[in-house]
Amino acid sequence: MTGTVGSGADPLAVRPLGPADRAAWEPLWAGYLAFYRTSVSPETTETTWSRFHDPAEPIGAFGCFDGERLVGIVHYVLHRSTWTVGDYCYLQDLFTAPEARGRGAGRALIEAVYGQARAAGASRVHWLTHDTNAPARALYDTLADRPGFIQYRKLL
Repeated sequence: MTGTVGSGADPLAVRPLGPADRAAWEPLWAGYLAFYRTSVSPETTETTWSRFHDPAEPIGAFGCFDGERLVGIVHYVLHRSTWTVGDYCYLQDLFTAPEARGRGAGRALIEAVYGQARAAGASRVHWLTHDTNAPARALYDTLADRPGFIQYRKLL
C-alpha cells in the first residue's frame, strides 16, 4: 500500500514505515500525543514501535513523505468482530506536521489504511477523533460515514 499524492515539484509519497524510520517517526508520535494532551511511557513507545515491525502483530504504520522528510503518520490495528466474518481495521492514530496540512497527507494516509484493510480482507475501517477537532472532522466527513455512536471507557 504505497502511492503518491499531489503533483508538480512537491508530490507526497505514502509507504509503510520501516525500522530505519524510527528517528523521523518519534517527533510526529510526540506531536500526536501532545495534540491530545496525553502521554505514554517510554516502554509503551518502544513496544508500539516494535509491534509495527513484527509480522505476528496485527498492527502497522504508514508514513507520508515529502521527499525524504516524514510529514505524516497513521497507525492501524486489525481486529476480530462479532458482527462479521472478516476483521475490522481500527485506524488508531493519524497526525500530520503543520506544514503538510491541506496538501492531502491526511487523506493519503487514510486511503493507505483503506487499501491495507481491503488487502487483509477487513470489512470496515473505523476510528475516533475528538469532537473539537474540526479540521480533521471536515476531512473525515468526506471519507467516511459518522454512525452516531458515543464512546464510553473505563481506564484500568
